Amino acid sequence: MNQMSPTELAKKLGAGLLSFPVTHFTETYAFDEKPYREHIEWLLQFAPAGLFAAGGTGEFFSLTLQEFSAVVSAAVEQTNHRVPVVAGCGYGTAMAKEFAHAAQASGADGVLLLPPYLLKSEPAGIMAHVEAVCASTSLGVIFYNRDNAVINEQTLEQLCDRCPNLVGFKDGHGDIELMTRIYARLGDRLTYIGGLPTAETFALPYLEMGVTTYSSAIFNFLPQFAQSFYASVRKRDHAEVFKQLREFVLPYIDLRNRRKGYAVSIVKAGMRAIGRPAGPVRTPLTDLDQSETEALAALIAGRS
Repeated sequence: MNQMSPTELAKKLGAGLLSFPVTHFTETYAFDEKPYREHIEWLLQFAPAGLFAAGGTGEFFSLTLQEFSAVVSAAVEQTNHRVPVVAGCGYGTAMAKEFAHAAQASGADGVLLLPPYLLKSEPAGIMAHVEAVCASTSLGVIFYNRDNAVINEQTLEQLCDRCPNLVGFKDGHGDIELMTRIYARLGDRLTYIGGLPTAETFALPYLEMGVTTYSSAIFNFLPQFAQSFYASVRKRDHAEVFKQLREFVLPYIDLRNRRKGYAVSIVKAGMRAIGRPAGPVRTPLTDLDQSETEALAALIAGRS
């Protein structure tokens, strides 16, 4: 398979806005490949810099290894090397290595290493985990810094020294001082990706800390808006960014914050609102209720 080198992957991902497609399910919660492929094809019309298949928005945490391989393979085949495909990866070290192997076998260009399941651990343990996953694949690896897998600049520097294919750092923790320390210490050794929920909110201040891109879940249902917003961020057009935050992003976040897990559920509700349904979310997530769905649809209609 003609997969990108880790260096090429990092360069391409840092050059534009990243899309995190949802994973389509039938009403009986099986992977629905045909509309998933159609959705990928539609997203590609709006020029994302990369696609993250079976990531957080793609409900990685609810997929079996077999389903994961099917989702990633479908994304790789549909993109046909037009943009890099990065696959989710996670759980404990042994399982994470299995997912990394499956991602590579399915043709992905890289993996996004999500936090280990449940456990909190010392920096040395996280470092050993990341190092083991990096050593298990030749793909480029992006470390997702969030929840129970938050590391400091010293640990990250050691990992960069030990793992040549560790090429990205996605921040979902939101510690501005830590992010500043990391960029000051490591500079362009890594591609930095904004990964806080509804990353548009943090895009402008994060750009000043070397974070040139972010993953946009909104891209799933308002790709033109997502790209326009990203362009305003990159131009540092503060007036336009804050206008769009006030008019759409912040009201959207108000809806997202009504229930736990809605960061994913609201994206599938957005898909339904534009007439491109992706099916339900899998438990333990829950879908938006009718009033919330209607409020979101009205908000999206104002941006169409």
